[in-house]
This record gives sequence, C-alpha cells and structure tokens, in this order.
Amino acid sequence: MSTIYHNPRCGTSRNTLARLEEAGHKVTVIEYLKTPLDKEGLRKLIADANLSVKDAVRAKESLYSELGLETATDEQLLEAMAAHPILMNRPFVITEKGTRLCRPKEIVEEIL
Repeated sequence: MSTIYHNPRCGTSRNTLARLEEAGHKVTVIEYLKTPLDKEGLRKLIADANLSVKDAVRAKESLYSELGLETATDEQLLEAMAAHPILMNRPFVITEKGTRLCRPKEIVEEIL
C-alpha cells in the first residue's frame, strides 16, 4: 500500500503515480489541493521525508512572493502551506520503505 499527495495538473506527480502503479503498488491518491494537510500533518510528512520545511515549499509559486515568505520561519511556512496548499511541493509519496518528495520523479525508485 502506498500513498501519494497528488496534483493531477502536475506532470511530475502524474508520472510518479504512473510509476507506482506500474510497479504494482496499490495507491491511495490524496489530491492535497482538495484535501489539504493541517500544519501538524505537514510537519510530520516533511520530517518523515527527512526534509527541511524550506525544501518542501514551492518557492517558485507566485503566492510565495506575494505573501512575502522569503524570510519566513519554518512555523510561518507551515502555516502558509496549511492555509494555501498550492505552496506544498509535490508529489510526496509514502510506501512501506519510506517517505519521499519525488522531485524529480526518479526519486520514487528509492522507496519502491
């Protein structure tokens, strides 16, 4: 059983989901824009992936600059991602072998 935090409009996310299915994984798909994580859920997901909060935020998203997040603390970034899930980088994948931000998509191979 695997879980992907997925944005169907993202090519990397679609390709990662396809690779999981190709590898025979039963995948729970969470469209995080429709079902966003709260701050604590984000904190756990990011920690499980062994990332910094800054690594998990989409700094290229225009909203990042609009909200002035360039100098934000981790707590402020988590709050912003919880309030505006478009700021969460994707796709995050959880398998029995671990949690990864699969960007680039080839990173999913580490946890197949």
